[in-house]
Amino acid sequence: MVLNKRDRVDWRGYIPAITTPFDAEGALDLPALGGLLEWLHGEGMHGLILAGTTGEWTSLTPDERHGLFRAAGAQLGARLPLVAGCGAFTANEVLAYAATAAESGFQGILVMPPPYLRPNAEELVAFYTVISRGSALPVCIYNWPPGTGIDMDVALLERLTDLPNIVAVKQSTGRMERFVETFFALGDKVRVFGHTMDEFGLTLLQARGGDGTMGAGGVLGRAQPDFYNHLWAGDIDAARACGRQDRATMDAWYTSDLVGRFGSGPAILKAALNLQGLPGGTVRPPLLPVSGEGEAAIRDTLTALGRL
Repeated sequence: MVLNKRDRVDWRGYIPAITTPFDAEGALDLPALGGLLEWLHGEGMHGLILAGTTGEWTSLTPDERHGLFRAAGAQLGARLPLVAGCGAFTANEVLAYAATAAESGFQGILVMPPPYLRPNAEELVAFYTVISRGSALPVCIYNWPPGTGIDMDVALLERLTDLPNIVAVKQSTGRMERFVETFFALGDKVRVFGHTMDEFGLTLLQARGGDGTMGAGGVLGRAQPDFYNHLWAGDIDAARACGRQDRATMDAWYTSDLVGRFGSGPAILKAALNLQGLPGGTVRPPLLPVSGEGEAAIRDTLTALGRL
């Protein structure tokens, strides 16, 4: 029996996976995080993902990630849907982070397959089963092949979304046909994120509806959530104009596989924030800041979009 779990959460629209600010010495900068959260909220984001891929969860210590969730929840938990990136190598680690997120006022957790290990389908079903049973918060599956080495096919995602506490899928393959297949197969049962903010995305959203985009960073501010705000209001030309801005950054800064062109995704987005006078901070090793040439390319894009 197919269970509709969509209404368990009210997630929709543009929900960026945000950066985690570190200071010049590489320390977690919670005051800068507070400033970034306020700016994102003021720009009208429809929700936020913390400690995702863009949030450099791989370089956060467990204590830092728990502290990040507590700080963000205390500041914004009552004002905006927050989703906690709980990626880890084991289900028990995921559940420890999920518990802190629940205590901190988050609305859900985001979990990708354990990276590096490349578990098979049966192992992934077992992994997500433990998480579904043990998390007090609803779960969004994150399919992220560039980071995990695994591209979960629709047959596997159908099995996983049958688990009681799985309510959404963030489909980030970079392959449009895979997103469309996922959207049509699972969209009546769970929320499916991954719509492109371009003409194709607009056409699909107008024809069949959809939940939204869990995008990277929110660095263009209001233009990104306004893509959906204008769409919902019926102003397609205004939505199209906002979508062109988002598409310009995706095309200029990322490859078709959603990998950064001049460095890591976090480094690119932090450079974009810093250039706008916003609290981006630096990245932690082994990641490196973008080069001068890369920063110039980012500056050119932001200038062309009227952000500088």
